[in-house]
Amino acid sequence: MADAVIIGSGPNGLAAGIRLASAGFKVVILEAHREIGGGTRTAELTLKGYHHDVCSSVHPMGVVSPYFQTLPLDQHGLEWIYPPASVAHPLNGRPAVLLTRSLEETAARLGVDGARYHKTLKPFVCCAEELIAGALSPAKFPRHPLLMARFGLEAIRTAESLASRFRTEEAKALIAGCAAHSILPLDKSLTAAVALVFLVTAHMQNWAVAKGGSHSITKALASYFRSLGGEIHTGHRVSTAADLPAARAYLFDTSPNLLAEGFPDVLPPSYVTRLNKFRYGPGVFKVDYALKRSIPWRDADILKASTVHLGGTMAQIAAAEKAVWQGEHPQRPFVLLTQQSEFDPSRAPKGRHTLWAYCHVPNGSTVDMSAAIEAQIERFAPGFRETILKRHSMHTADFAAYNANYVGGAITGGVSDLAQFLTRPVVRLNPYTTPNERIFLCSASTPPGGGVHGMCGFNAAEAVLARIGKLSVSPPKSYNN
Repeated sequence: MADAVIIGSGPNGLAAGIRLASAGFKVVILEAHREIGGGTRTAELTLKGYHHDVCSSVHPMGVVSPYFQTLPLDQHGLEWIYPPASVAHPLNGRPAVLLTRSLEETAARLGVDGARYHKTLKPFVCCAEELIAGALSPAKFPRHPLLMARFGLEAIRTAESLASRFRTEEAKALIAGCAAHSILPLDKSLTAAVALVFLVTAHMQNWAVAKGGSHSITKALASYFRSLGGEIHTGHRVSTAADLPAARAYLFDTSPNLLAEGFPDVLPPSYVTRLNKFRYGPGVFKVDYALKRSIPWRDADILKASTVHLGGTMAQIAAAEKAVWQGEHPQRPFVLLTQQSEFDPSRAPKGRHTLWAYCHVPNGSTVDMSAAIEAQIERFAPGFRETILKRHSMHTADFAAYNANYVGGAITGGVSDLAQFLTRPVVRLNPYTTPNERIFLCSASTPPGGGVHGMCGFNAAEAVLARIGKLSVSPPKSYNN
């Protein structure tokens, strides 16, 4: 018998399992898929020998995660590879903007905006570890309240407002590209927070890739978890309370709708109703490529970056992101592109390359955006199409079928706008708990949200530890019993 059962083996489920197992509890993880990993899996999607990250690809939050940094993951096979730059943002008719670890180097590339960029970021870069720790534990009282208050005054703004203090297209585009990771219109509150957090992480460490693929992160977490006595069972689907073995506590690394649909008998109807009102936001359309050679960027410096933001100017990116929220498919979408094989030769045969690219689309869309994505790449890399050996695409239904947490193709665990940032998935004093004292949520639908950082799982495990000693080992009972 287990003290805790975790449903789902994504980074958050594994992080929760490690925290509980390290505290001396018997923990079992149940995974419906044939292999562990959730959003951190790697597969030969195009051709043999080409290893593509199915979902998450580059990991700015993984390398700075306050919890992951405490774990001996390097002893369990995880090796981070750091490129010369985190982000390249090409613009028509001018050199690409490069975001590097050096605040001074990045500022120098922004021309007349360099001094203002340095002034804006310096207070947060100087206290980056404390800032990220606070940002990734938003449901807790901050250890550095003055720092977080200062950050909050900037973070509450829109990305468009933040960018308005700059004069150059380069600076505005850099902010827009980082803010667009939020999958929110850039005129929404808190998009400035996303931009600032990504900029700060880049000045802590260049955005890294995991050697061998993102699945290496999962494997290392699982290896450490097992070394602590934890058990993982794959191919074990949990659909209802009857599928759960006896335990003291149950942690769901799942989307709120799955908890609501499968477990209404152990949760009060009012809570189930609130779970079903959770908003997931737009989805994604993704293409993976096997390439003959490196992407022929017009600006060769782009090859230095693990991530490329394709969308042009601030105005063009803002228009594309707003269109998606209005249910439209922009002709020139904002494209997130990663080129891991430029830094990790194990991803493809010698001299060949992999490419990972996606754009945002309305939730549930089945429109093929391959041509639009390739047009955006060709815009800054003429001749790109000639390098393609094979494509593999996934629309929103493919993502939902691959991982049930990606409701309608939404990959970040749900909308993180002002109305749903700290209240995810519902308004509760402790967002990881439910009205049933045995049932907890630890997925990206809880604070701080999406990203491979494990903090949703860690924070949920802390909530379990505060209660687990008072609970007996038994099957889950009806909430009304």
